[in-house]
Amino acid sequence: MKKSYSLTIIICLLLIAYCSITACKKDTFITSENATLSTSVDSLHFDTVFTTTGSITKSFKINNTNSQKLKLSTVKLLQGQASPFKININGSSAIQVNDIEIAPNDSIYVFVTVQIDPNNDNLPFIVSDSVQINYNGNERFVALRAYGQNANFLINETIDGNVNWNNTLPYVILGSLKINTGATLTLQEGCKIFAHADAPVIVDGTLIANGTAADNIVFASDRIDEEYKDLPASWPGIYFRENSKDNVLQYTVVKNAYQAIVADQPAANLNPKVTLHQCIIDNAFDVGILCINSSLHADNSLISNCGSNISFRYGGDYELTHCTVASFSNNFINHRNPVLAINNFVTENGNTLTADLTVVLRNSIFWGDAGFVENEVAINRQGNTAFNILMDRCLYRAVADPANITFNDVIKNQDPLFDSIDVNKGFYNFRTNNIAAPGIDKGVPTLFLKDLDGNDRNIGFPDLGCYEKQ
Repeated sequence: MKKSYSLTIIICLLLIAYCSITACKKDTFITSENATLSTSVDSLHFDTVFTTTGSITKSFKINNTNSQKLKLSTVKLLQGQASPFKININGSSAIQVNDIEIAPNDSIYVFVTVQIDPNNDNLPFIVSDSVQINYNGNERFVALRAYGQNANFLINETIDGNVNWNNTLPYVILGSLKINTGATLTLQEGCKIFAHADAPVIVDGTLIANGTAADNIVFASDRIDEEYKDLPASWPGIYFRENSKDNVLQYTVVKNAYQAIVADQPAANLNPKVTLHQCIIDNAFDVGILCINSSLHADNSLISNCGSNISFRYGGDYELTHCTVASFSNNFINHRNPVLAINNFVTENGNTLTADLTVVLRNSIFWGDAGFVENEVAINRQGNTAFNILMDRCLYRAVADPANITFNDVIKNQDPLFDSIDVNKGFYNFRTNNIAAPGIDKGVPTLFLKDLDGNDRNIGFPDLGCYEKQ
């Protein structure tokens, strides 16, 4: 018994000694030049940042990979106060922090933002710096790089008279952009307009967008950094109100809005309130095109991946020629609504009001991935007002044909064989380059001889949709 008792005491003493040595080792700093340190990245890159506008916050970790504490003598921005970057080191906002302790096998965060001063450059430019980490006589660096872009910044801008915008610098809209009644804003090819989250484009006058196949006009959100550039509902959209007239958008992209194109009430003359030539309406959270008792003509245009792609409500006058209207569920928007919904009524204070409706759908594709939606074209009629819908040489997906519509040489439930759809990668190519695609050469000749890519359609019979197979 005495021997066993003595052995127990010896083991306990050894354990106490080991724990004391280990704890002491952990409480001391490693000072060797051979101490190891790692960072979660070697560099941080910021996508295009408009001058005077701050970026999102990015971060990286500094890891102590040793079994003892490590003291960083300094962590600092090399350019100091002159740097366009700002850092927060382990909770401290400063250009340099000294004597930072990192526990064994632990880490600290460094947060980085950038704000770029304007200069005289018209093209995007690069700004750079580095975070320097000093410890035990060693140096480590994490490179910082951002692409800057000067811009015309407009706050609650109002257009009176006839105004032209060029493509020298992009336009960043804060608050709103309003085109007054009787005024016209004309956009040169290549003009880029980036709207803030609170910045609708309100058109009481006229908007003319003269894009080209080689140099599109773009309406998008001002959050163009990688993490946000594909988010729907990033800005409100373009609203053509009661007095607006003679609006024409050609080779124009409207993307990532809440409601991309809204036309309200009939045109003030015999022309359509809105005309879209070779346009792309994409990734709108609520609706791509919403018309309320109004008029819109579109040709060779793509309306894709919106909460509701096209909605014509309470009557009106509409034509879609050589359009591709398609939706596939993705990480941001589930395809739950028909890609085309048409009705001739509105309910106000319990009363149903109806209006005349004329719709011509020609040489177009109406398609979506199967799952939530059975019929991609939904028609709803009330009352006895004039109601005329023609679907001529179109391809569409439906379990049951919609009522109150006249069909002529349509193609039903045949996959259009789009070139490539990869929802996981967010890649959508709605061209139909497969010679077996059912829409090839199935259209009727029209006055519109160029497709969305600017390619000719006048060789034989045209294809269905916004793209002509080459």
